[in-house]
Amino acid sequence: MAAVPGRLGSSLRRLIPPTPLSRRLATQSLLFATAEGTFMTGSAVFFTQVVGLRAAQVGLGLTIAGVASFLVAYPAGRLTDRIGPKRMWSLGALVAASMFALWPFVGSFGAYLAMAVVVETMENAAGAGRNAYILDVMPEKERVATQAYMYSSLNVGFTLGAIIGGVALAFDDLTVVRWLPLFALAIGLVNAYFIGHLPHAPHDVAAASRARGEKRRRAPGPGPMRNLGWILISFFSGTLWTNQVLLNIVIPLWLVEATDAPHWLLAWLFGTNTVLCIFLPAYTSRGVDSLSDALRSVRISTAFFVLSCGITMVTHTTAGLVTILLVWLGHVTVTGAELFVSGASWAFQATLMDASRRGEYGGVAEVFSTLGGRWAPALYTFLAMSWHPAGFANAGWLVIAAIAVLATAGMHPSARLAERFLVRNGLTRPNVEPEIEAPCATC
Repeated sequence: MAAVPGRLGSSLRRLIPPTPLSRRLATQSLLFATAEGTFMTGSAVFFTQVVGLRAAQVGLGLTIAGVASFLVAYPAGRLTDRIGPKRMWSLGALVAASMFALWPFVGSFGAYLAMAVVVETMENAAGAGRNAYILDVMPEKERVATQAYMYSSLNVGFTLGAIIGGVALAFDDLTVVRWLPLFALAIGLVNAYFIGHLPHAPHDVAAASRARGEKRRRAPGPGPMRNLGWILISFFSGTLWTNQVLLNIVIPLWLVEATDAPHWLLAWLFGTNTVLCIFLPAYTSRGVDSLSDALRSVRISTAFFVLSCGITMVTHTTAGLVTILLVWLGHVTVTGAELFVSGASWAFQATLMDASRRGEYGGVAEVFSTLGGRWAPALYTFLAMSWHPAGFANAGWLVIAAIAVLATAGMHPSARLAERFLVRNGLTRPNVEPEIEAPCATC
């Protein structure tokens, strides 16, 4: 019997990042997500009852902020390459965190819109720096695993933030809700400070050299906007990431309007997703190092996506406990799609980016992944809830599944095309680093 606790302890130890730097990056993810989760949990009450906005105004502001973020994604990526990934990350995180100090004083739609645009664009800029930094500073064999640990820590942080926000809401006092952003401010500033004290990555060292007057060395070869394979990979990745639309929008709506499942099941669905995304990323991304590994993960992700559609669609005609179990299983399988496409996405970044232009490649990926998936909430909701050709009430789920299959089919030749682009143009592959001074371990 003693072997069971031993195996459990070994499994739990695998959830702890193995190196000091990966542990520091996981801690940063925890800090960021705790701040964000704290504010997000009470945001609906804050915006509607404290600021006094209508729900439509909240949605419009978020849409406009999303468009602004989309427009700055590519310039932010290029700026990341110029000033260094850590500087971009820390500056973006500092400005975004500082915005929490202003939220309690917002009292109109105009002020809310300005805040939403600044926060969204700054978080986008910070994200461009973060992604480039991880690929730049981590050894090749540790990149995907490190991002998996950070993904787990994000979910832990969002859970902690939800608990903190839930405690604040439990007071049922708008004054408490009004000043809740200041708690997120404190954590956010710690997060920005923490980022600023991470080791310098090679491209941070190069940026510092340029700041001292040394001549900037132009990155060789064509950029990512001429890399059709990378553009297509990004687009199809955005399509596969629409599993989040099923997870957060379509399946919950389906549960409420098309099944006899009790509404309290929604809490169990999201709770299960959170737990799985804390404990499983290190396992589902293990061994995903090469392009072939990434494409295999894409196929597994799509199999889960299709299975989720098939399971969920039959719950329209089931009843009672059977419906509850099937809806829950449909949500679990779409979580599987999320986990495996995560590992694939990290591997694509590690294997298909020109190492001298990581920020720019990340900006292009942000633009085209947005184009590949931003349409999904409206289309998937219509297909699942309202499209009934020839009286076949569930046909929309089959179309949603087919969209994922087509994206996966397009992903394979696109990945090979992106790989050939790097080889043909003699560009620096991510596993062959540019000749830049090594990072300082104590900086």
